[in-house]
Amino acid sequence: MSIEDGQVRWVTRTFWSRTAHDNEWWSTFLAAENDRATQQPNPQAPAAAPSTPAPAPASVPAPAAQVPQPRAAEPVPPVQPQPQLHGGVPSPAFAALARLGRVDSRLALSAADCAGLEGLVAEWFARGVDADYLTNVLTAGLPDAVGSPFGLVRRRLQDKLPPSLPATPVPPVPAEAPVCRVMPECTECGVPGRPEAFRDGLCRPCREPDPTP
Repeated sequence: MSIEDGQVRWVTRTFWSRTAHDNEWWSTFLAAENDRATQQPNPQAPAAAPSTPAPAPASVPAPAAQVPQPRAAEPVPPVQPQPQLHGGVPSPAFAALARLGRVDSRLALSAADCAGLEGLVAEWFARGVDADYLTNVLTAGLPDAVGSPFGLVRRRLQDKLPPSLPATPVPPVPAEAPVCRVMPECTECGVPGRPEAFRDGLCRPCREPDPTP
């Protein structure tokens, strides 16, 4: 009898012996068979993957040296930060910043302000914070007059950044080893049972028949 994944499977084995043996010999033989069956390795256990050596890095030729050409210095216009679009719409971080001015007019931000603070808000969202929690933190305890909404929001985003919660690793589920048990059958009726229940190959009902007619 073999139990694997909650299912019972019966496997019939026939043992032949040219020499007659007593009950003690067969009990010892079946006990040894049970020990051998329980010590077999689990066929469902995954084998260790062979280690593959990492490929050697390909050599890259060094670029040819270029002689810089003198040129007149030109004024570079300041680059305005642009909102990060996801499918043609602003990101959740940009939308949360744009909503601050509608919740409290003292924190009204321009589109450039929202784009400049978008990265800080994205870091809050990456730590498991939602837009409602962020709005409550940024609008709580505001002074009567806010001279620079951009500076105040940036300072609060930096000073009140929530901690990162450690991810709880999920322990792997060990594969259960199949349970194997050797059970003899009665030579008269063929009913399986434990070895100690048989005498001379017969189960108790066949060995001691009911005398009632």
